[in-house]
Amino acid sequence: MANPRYFSFMQRPEQEFIIQLTDQDKIDQALKILSGEEREAVHVMGRIIKRKAPYNPAWEYHLDPASISFFVMAIEVCDANMQYVEDHLDEACGAFLPGCHWYPWNSRLTREVTLK
Repeated sequence: MANPRYFSFMQRPEQEFIIQLTDQDKIDQALKILSGEEREAVHVMGRIIKRKAPYNPAWEYHLDPASISFFVMAIEVCDANMQYVEDHLDEACGAFLPGCHWYPWNSRLTREVTLK
């Protein structure tokens, strides 16, 4: 397990979500996405946890670091805007985002985040 590193992804309209990565292979993949070396599997996916994380204070949920990966394409039933997820968090993990899986198709990793 690597030291945690934090990355931001965006969705339109300009919403930002912070993720924590603790697996060195995933950290390396995130850095390749940010450098432009990886151009296909660039969207973020993972399982939501219905509670706020200190590194992602804008939202009442976060992604389980162990579940995070990057994808090219995913199934439609797990796609949603981060604000929509926030507004319907009580419905998440049932028919909405089954199994708590969230695969936002228009997510794009934008930067590494340094926490204070």
